[in-house]
Amino acid sequence: MIQMTPTLAIEEREIQEEFIRSEGPGGQNVNKVSTAVQLRFDVLHSPSLPPDTRERLLKIAGSHLTKDGVLIITARRFRTQAQNRQDALDQLADWLRRAEVRPKLHLKTKPTYASQQRRLDQKQAHGAKKRQRRTDYRES
Repeated sequence: MIQMTPTLAIEEREIQEEFIRSEGPGGQNVNKVSTAVQLRFDVLHSPSLPPDTRERLLKIAGSHLTKDGVLIITARRFRTQAQNRQDALDQLADWLRRAEVRPKLHLKTKPTYASQQRRLDQKQAHGAKKRQRRTDYRES
């Protein structure tokens, strides 16, 4: 079990890792050693995810998801497999942490009676100012 968040743990068999050749710095080593990690996590069929977390993860993952509901994370920031593997797991934990947060419910509210009256009073005052200007203009 890999503890992703304080309330969520994922079994290791649910995560597939593939080591691929990385681009970027590394000299000759970059052409010989597969240091980048491509991590795959099946969001749709994971028994570890609660249904509401699964739904939110499917919404926020966007282009990182395949048509089959598999989340793909590629980590190639570091020059070693171990660091890239840890980076990929950290990214997965970050996705899951964001998906666990329930959005706050927005409750519709009505403006108070006093605020409505203030608004109407301001409109009256503005209109009176315009009317006063209009009559002053015609006299001169």
